[in-house]
Amino acid sequence: MWKKLQLKKHALTGISFMLPLVVASGLLIAIGNIFGGNPSTISDYTKGYNIWQAAVTLGVYGMGLLPGVISAAIAYSIADRPGIAPGLLMGMIAQNMGAGFLGGMLGGYLAGYFVAFIKNNLRVPKWAQGLMPMMIIPLLASAVIGLIMFFVVGGPIARASEWLKEFLINMQSGSKAAFGAVLGAMAAFDFGGPVNKVASLFADGLLLDGVYGPEAVKICASMIPPFGVTLSWLIKRSRYTKSETDNIKVAFPMGICMITEGVIPIAAVDPIRVIVSCSLGAAVGGAIIMFLNVGSMVPSGGMFIVPAMINPWGFMLALTVGTVVTALLLVLLKKDAKDNTPIDVEEEEMDLSEIKISND
Repeated sequence: MWKKLQLKKHALTGISFMLPLVVASGLLIAIGNIFGGNPSTISDYTKGYNIWQAAVTLGVYGMGLLPGVISAAIAYSIADRPGIAPGLLMGMIAQNMGAGFLGGMLGGYLAGYFVAFIKNNLRVPKWAQGLMPMMIIPLLASAVIGLIMFFVVGGPIARASEWLKEFLINMQSGSKAAFGAVLGAMAAFDFGGPVNKVASLFADGLLLDGVYGPEAVKICASMIPPFGVTLSWLIKRSRYTKSETDNIKVAFPMGICMITEGVIPIAAVDPIRVIVSCSLGAAVGGAIIMFLNVGSMVPSGGMFIVPAMINPWGFMLALTVGTVVTALLLVLLKKDAKDNTPIDVEEEEMDLSEIKISND
């Protein structure tokens, strides 16, 4: 049944649509923070603002579109163009209810399969057939699945995120290393999804109170997955297919800018091993961050803001150790790729000297 549903194929389609937006938005935020000195987003467009505020604001807007984009893309992959509008709406519901990336994916699946069901089973008079793809299907799917998102799916996912936030607050008074490990694991767990967002919001809240350690944990944990996956590929390239290798080459420079989402295509192929390896590596890095009293007064920017951190050498140590742990776990846990294609294949020159053309 699950094979027939092709869940993985539709997820990869959604990811491929989402990645360009992730890259553009993340780089806009990073560039704005680096050159603008961590400017605030634009809150009042009637007042003056500079180019760096505009860049960061545009990046924030782009990140806010991610649940809607992946939801619409998944629905499109399942049901073609009639699935786009319901999928987009489900993603926006997920975003505004706090269900985030995972809620957007689930909404895309629900919208897509419901649209496909309507297309295959709903019979209308001949005069109304032209209205099916433009009005009837999008309206029915948006109304039905929208109600499910509002009253069934979105709430539990949002409450789970809220519960995780309360859990972090309760752990703050415990061991600093344990706190850093939990925060780091959460920041890397779903590669920019709702769990990551909870950890990020928690760290940002503490930053406003003058507590800078959690921000450093968040930054380190966001960079460990792409760095760890890249190092594992350098150690054992046979673990990855040609397609995964191409994704890794994109994920690494994104990781330098603290964009974790580049790892999603690799995690989609082997989610359990990749998530476990990245989460444990980030947990080790987070524990070291808190133990060495590393802090960051800037909430994002990746490697470009390390010199401005409190104890930057401690940050580099945590990042290095966490990356190595992730890479070694991936090498040990992952199996060789079944359809592995050599990355660098030299083409043999064809010898045409012995070819003869007959006049017969």
